[in-house]
Amino acid sequence: MRFSVFTASTPEWTPVQAATILAEQGWDGIEWRITDQDDAPEPGFWAGNRATWPLTGLESQVPMIARITREAGLEFSALGGYVPSHDRGGVDRMLAVTAALDAKRVRVVMPGLGGGDYRDRFAATRRNLEWIAGRAARHGVTALVELHHRTIVASASAAVRLVDGLDPAHVGVIHDIGNLVIEGYEDHLAGFQMLGEYLAHVHVKNAAWRPVGRSPDGSTQWTSEWAPLREGQADLGVYLRALASHGYDGWVTVEDFSTTTPLAERTRDNLAYLRGLLHVAAP
Repeated sequence: MRFSVFTASTPEWTPVQAATILAEQGWDGIEWRITDQDDAPEPGFWAGNRATWPLTGLESQVPMIARITREAGLEFSALGGYVPSHDRGGVDRMLAVTAALDAKRVRVVMPGLGGGDYRDRFAATRRNLEWIAGRAARHGVTALVELHHRTIVASASAAVRLVDGLDPAHVGVIHDIGNLVIEGYEDHLAGFQMLGEYLAHVHVKNAAWRPVGRSPDGSTQWTSEWAPLREGQADLGVYLRALASHGYDGWVTVEDFSTTTPLAERTRDNLAYLRGLLHVAAP
């Protein structure tokens, strides 16, 4: 397995700083966040993120993205796109940019819950994915569906239903252990086996649930929060062992949204931690 960082989790760094620092720390790759975002007085994960490439005018930035990445000695693990699956024009742009960068994989965002009957949204998304699969094949890349809470694909089981029968060379699934702490958890190995050839990419972060009060009936109310990799509820050692036993040897991209440790220290420690776990997990 090779390790990369998704730049949604490095908001304080410019692209050059992100690539340079991650390479110096020993990371193998980088997963660039690509979206038009809001400004913010201070850099944050979702607004004012300095390590984000804007979707507007993205094509003109391709040479710079390629140069910064490769001059640092990093590889593209994927592109972290935010274009929704129903936006066919936007998806095709992202697929074309992925091909131009030789980044190979790009995330396409699945619909959230709400806004109508789940079954109708699921069926419409399947039709969109059939079209996306054809365009991804034309561009020679893979469109990625992420397991994500509060979407129509929170679990491996749901993702298998959505992508079954499509060409796994051009439509794959991102397994995300942190998201599954919040919704969609299934036994790791069973989930990998369900996905089979569709297991194309892995995201790693961690989360924890904590009580926040009581409802009028006296029951405990809970909320989820992102946590440092070592401290969340997901046992990442068990997770990497399951990946290794399944034979997964692809990218593991870290997106640590905790803030208790300064960014450079956080990324450095995360790499050391995961490499240590992988050494134990290796068959």
